[in-house]
Amino acid sequence: MEFLRPVRGATRDVVAALDGWLAVPGEPEPLVVETSGSTGRPKRVVLSRRAVLASVTATERRLGASGRWLLTLPVSYVAGLQVACRSLVAGRQPALLEEHGSFVAATDAMTSTGSTDEERFVSLVPTQLHRMLDVPEEVAALRTFHTVLLGGGPVDAALRERAAGAGVRVVATYGSSETAGGCVYDGYALDGVALAIGRGGRIRIGGPTLFDGYEGDPELTKSVLEDGWFLTSDAGRLDEDGRLHVLGRVDDVVVSGGVNVPTPAVAARLRAHPAVAAAEVLGVPDEEWGNRVVAFVVGDLSLPEARAWVGEAHPRSWAPRALVLLDEIPLLANGKPDRVRLRGMA
Repeated sequence: MEFLRPVRGATRDVVAALDGWLAVPGEPEPLVVETSGSTGRPKRVVLSRRAVLASVTATERRLGASGRWLLTLPVSYVAGLQVACRSLVAGRQPALLEEHGSFVAATDAMTSTGSTDEERFVSLVPTQLHRMLDVPEEVAALRTFHTVLLGGGPVDAALRERAAGAGVRVVATYGSSETAGGCVYDGYALDGVALAIGRGGRIRIGGPTLFDGYEGDPELTKSVLEDGWFLTSDAGRLDEDGRLHVLGRVDDVVVSGGVNVPTPAVAARLRAHPAVAAAEVLGVPDEEWGNRVVAFVVGDLSLPEARAWVGEAHPRSWAPRALVLLDEIPLLANGKPDRVRLRGMA
C-alpha cells in the first residue's frame, strides 16, 4: 500500500500503485485520500475499492463511453485519483499533463499513442476551463475530447455557454472525497446514488460510493454518517424533476447586519460582470456587522460599482461591504480557491 495510505508521491508511482490495487483479488485494504483543507484542517478519507469502482462504473454508464483519460489534476486528490482509476479500468494508462509541455502537446500525444477513434476524456476545474477557452489552440484540443468533466467549484452558466459555443461538451459534477468524487452529474445523481435534503437544507448522499470513515477520527465520522447517509456541508434543493441545485456551503450563508447573505450567489453575480474575470465572496468577522461581506475580484471594478451590480439582481443588503482587487484568485493544488488565504487578505 505504499503511495496509497495516504495517496501521495510521484504521479507515475501513484498510478502504478493504483493499477496494482485495482487488480488485487478479493477486497484489498482501503486507500486514504486527504481532503484539500480548503476551509481548514484536511481530513483523511478512507475509500474502499468497492466505492471507487462503483463510482467508475456509474460514470462510464452515465457518459455512455469509456476510454483514455488525461490527468491534469493532482492524483493525490480524489478528482485526479478517479481520472487515473477510470482510465486504468478502461485498460488504458492515463496520459499525464505534467509529462508534456502543454495541454495541446498532451492531447497530441494521446492521439499518437492510441487509436484515432478511441474516446478520450479529461477532468478540469472551472478556473482551468475559463483560461483555456481564451486560447484557440487549447479550444481545438478540448473539442477532441468526448467529455470534459468540470468540478471542484461552482460552474457558472456563462462558462457553460462559452464552452458549448466553442463546441466543447461539458458535464458539471458535484461530489467530494467522501463520495469517491463526483456522484451528481449536471444535477442528477449517478445510478445507485441517493439524494435527499435534510435539516436546514443540508444535502444528504447515500449509496455505494460512500467512504468508510475518517482515519483516526471516529467522532468526526459519527458526526457526518447517519443511518447510511453522508451529511454534506452544503445546502441545496431538489426540484420537481429530482435535479439537485447546490446553493453553497451551509456556512457560506453569513449573517451580516441581521440579514442572511448567500455568498455563492453574490460571487456568481459578480462573475457575470463584463469587467470581472474571477470572483469569490466570503464573510469576515466584523464588530459592527457581525460579518462583513468581502468580495475578492480579478478585474477592473470599484466597490460602488460592485455594490450597484449586485443590488440590481439581489437585495441591496447582499452587496459586499469591502472589495479586494487581485491579480488572480489564490488556489489550492487541486484548483479550488484557497479560502483560508483569502480570509487572511481581508
